[in-house]
Amino acid sequence: MTHNLVTELEQLISEGRNPSTEGLDGASALELVRVMNKEDRRVAEAVEAVLPEIAQAVELISSAFLAGGRLIYTGAGTSGRLGVLDASECPPTFGVDEAMVVGIIAGGDHALRHAMEGAEDNEAAAVDDLKKHQLTAQDIVVGVAASGRTPYVLAGLRHARALGAVTIGVTCNPGSPITEVAQLAIVPVVGPEVLTGSTRLKSGTAQKTVLNMLTTASMVRIGKTFGNLMVDMRATNDKLKARALRIICQATDASLGEAEAALARADNNIKLAIFTILSGLDAGEAQQRLVQANGILRTALSESGAGAASN
Repeated sequence: MTHNLVTELEQLISEGRNPSTEGLDGASALELVRVMNKEDRRVAEAVEAVLPEIAQAVELISSAFLAGGRLIYTGAGTSGRLGVLDASECPPTFGVDEAMVVGIIAGGDHALRHAMEGAEDNEAAAVDDLKKHQLTAQDIVVGVAASGRTPYVLAGLRHARALGAVTIGVTCNPGSPITEVAQLAIVPVVGPEVLTGSTRLKSGTAQKTVLNMLTTASMVRIGKTFGNLMVDMRATNDKLKARALRIICQATDASLGEAEAALARADNNIKLAIFTILSGLDAGEAQQRLVQANGILRTALSESGAGAASN
């Protein structure tokens, strides 16, 4: 079994030895960070090469959201942590329920802070974890695995497909098992790591970039922004409250005092405050119009005959 795995790993690009960094331990601090920076430049190029697949995934995810489905990330180690990170940042950024984007990591929450490398081999746990989250055919499961061969991730994707859920794989190794198990594969090929096999480096950066795109673009598609403004953001601290006022001013050209008054009338709902200013409607009527427009501010403005100051 071990010999077979050695052979399998030898076939993975992410496990290859980078000829540019073979003398890593003899480099100065500046030389170390310079070569790392040079290698990191490959990440953007690798992601650019798979933009069509990322866009296809965004269309699938946004459609699922509009139909009441969820986005569920599953992964182990660094890949799992990245999924949990991306999921946890969606509620404050876009004002969505915590259940809308879910991050599942092999080994559970304890694995977020502690190495539990053996957890990635537990296929039964992957199925159990998805069952605990009551996976349905309406949901989309994104398996994140730099190697593309993580048993935990593959088992979860197979279970999701059996239920009829759409499955997406994010990996840095073309031709790896996840590209066959998932219905759609996103494969930014970043090449061998600076530190051989340490996929928390370029592979992790590429995966984080892809996950950022999946959620951000999907949220934009379902109306969680107005232009490039986070109009559904939750203002839960002083900095975010100040940002909320700036967003209202930027969207409407209102004064700070007008923005404060509108936000208070809208019960701290940024999108509603903007709509009341631009439409001239009171908060109650504006809220009804927003609901009719499925929460999409630009649509509500168009239907009410109002314009946008700076969008």
